[in-house]
Amino acid sequence: MATEGAYESILCVKPDVNVYRIPPRASNRGVRAADWKLDSPDWTGRMRVTARGKVAYIKLEDKISGELFAQAPIDEFPGIAVETVSDSSRYFVLRIQDDSGRSAFIGIGFGDRGDSFDFNVALQDHFKWVKQEDEISKQAQTPDNTPKLDLGFKEGQTITLNIGQSRKREKARPQASGGFGLLPPPPAGKLAPPPSKSDNQNTQPAVEEGDMGCLLDLDSTNDNSVDAPISNTTATSDLWGDFDSVTQK
Repeated sequence: MATEGAYESILCVKPDVNVYRIPPRASNRGVRAADWKLDSPDWTGRMRVTARGKVAYIKLEDKISGELFAQAPIDEFPGIAVETVSDSSRYFVLRIQDDSGRSAFIGIGFGDRGDSFDFNVALQDHFKWVKQEDEISKQAQTPDNTPKLDLGFKEGQTITLNIGQSRKREKARPQASGGFGLLPPPPAGKLAPPPSKSDNQNTQPAVEEGDMGCLLDLDSTNDNSVDAPISNTTATSDLWGDFDSVTQK
């Protein structure tokens, strides 16, 4: 059972629990809570579920004074110490014991279904931990007879390592759609300088022959408009010169 001087931990506390006197079993069939007087419980109080070592204890206590009404030591779950009924999940059959070792079976029930779920889970978690502790202790006591691998070097044994040099692979340049490769960008710092002002003045567009004729026509028209008085004066002086030469004769 419990180990003397072991630390007692609290697994679950429920403030309201009802206790019922149950009739003796007539057969091995499951117990039904409907056979109890559910409307008039024989005792009402608080329930605490504690653990001391591997043993769990269900303690029924007074709500105000905390006086112990009855307790049930649980050494396995599910088991004979705590049984569920066949017609409800809120009621259980509990085997209580006194200090002298006498035992009796009573019925307990919760008003809320969530309280019965927490009570059930608290016992399951505790005995799951007990099972794991038993397996660990068995493994520690059982000698390991499996053959062990000897990975050490024997005397005179050598090992050869071939380490190859890695080669860098050149990355292929991406190609544009159509199969034509992209031209690389011009090198930095080698852009062609812009044309100077003197080059712009010396470089003139070439003039074709047709354009030259049009330009000559325009020049002749401009010359006639400007130099016409000079040419007319010259012609007039020539004509009067002829008349003067005639009258002198």
